[in-house]
Amino acid sequence: MSADRILVIEDDVAVLSGVCDMLELAGYHVTAAASGLEAFEQLNRFTPDLILCDVMMPRMDGYAFYQAVRARPEFTEVPFIFLTAKGTKKDILRGKELGVDDYLVKPFDENDLLVAIRNRLHRRAELEQSRQRQMAELKHSILTTLNHEFRTPLTHIITYLEVLQDQNPSLRSSEFSNYMDVIKAGAERLQWLVKDFILLAELQTGETRNTFESRAEVSQELASLIHTVAQRFSAAAQARSLTIKVCLPSTPLPDIRLDREYLGEVLNRLMDNAIKFSPPGRGPITLRAQAQPDWVEVEIEDHGVGIQSAHLQTIFQLFYQSQRAIREQQGIGSGLTIAQELVRLHGGRLRVKSELGQGSTFTIELPVFHSATAP
Repeated sequence: MSADRILVIEDDVAVLSGVCDMLELAGYHVTAAASGLEAFEQLNRFTPDLILCDVMMPRMDGYAFYQAVRARPEFTEVPFIFLTAKGTKKDILRGKELGVDDYLVKPFDENDLLVAIRNRLHRRAELEQSRQRQMAELKHSILTTLNHEFRTPLTHIITYLEVLQDQNPSLRSSEFSNYMDVIKAGAERLQWLVKDFILLAELQTGETRNTFESRAEVSQELASLIHTVAQRFSAAAQARSLTIKVCLPSTPLPDIRLDREYLGEVLNRLMDNAIKFSPPGRGPITLRAQAQPDWVEVEIEDHGVGIQSAHLQTIFQLFYQSQRAIREQQGIGSGLTIAQELVRLHGGRLRVKSELGQGSTFTIELPVFHSATAP
């Protein structure tokens, strides 16, 4: 294992030499710089595992150097320790307010310095290990999900196409129709998956924000959109012996700034979940909207399987699915993540309350548009 690399910045040559010797004897690989500007030249050549920096230096003091280092993304997680003669409480507080990892005052004890360095390097290693574990878990989740979600519909499509190829012309029309339904369902499932991945990429890159800003309008179309979504899912609900109930106030809902396509996407995903996780005949599923002084609330309430309380804080995480191993959900666990981000584009928030075995209520809160605050 290679030695940790430490960048030491100190304008006092004697102190700089002494600290470097001490750290090298302790087994560290040390790079020295006599000023902040010289240190930046070194940072263009390598990324240290820790930075030890004096505060009182000409041209660029330690505070300015620290802020400049943190402004560069590749150095934001490098531990940073101030080593200085400025030991007043005010000076120490200033360093800590900036976010420096530690602050040692001259004259310092050799052991204190080495302990501080070891602790910061150990903590960074722990964080890196934790990040790697999280990444490994995420990769496993993605691979497991993709393996299932892409293979299943493809298997259906290929299998039933082979059956059609092998059957003689006397194949009954009902059988043919059934095969075509399975193929169509598999193709639609793949189409939905591709759509999700594209939308996730657009959310990550900020493309959805640009689209929202160019497309969103102030309107009272929310009630119309709710009716449209209810009608769209009526057949799917009937197929599971469920009813959809729409509850809207007698007076018009206030103006909100909305993107009809994106908000429709949110309602579609929440309605799809409500139907999918409701046992046959266990309804109704209620779409409800009501106005508050500064918000319009849209609720999607079901009487389905519900969500365990321990999972309520994690259901909006990407690729998260509750009880995936025992319940076929036909999804990659992106629906609620996408819904939440699209609601945020509208300046709103998405929340949930649920009771296991009793059902769930998802509430969308959208800010009322006030002309006095118009951009």
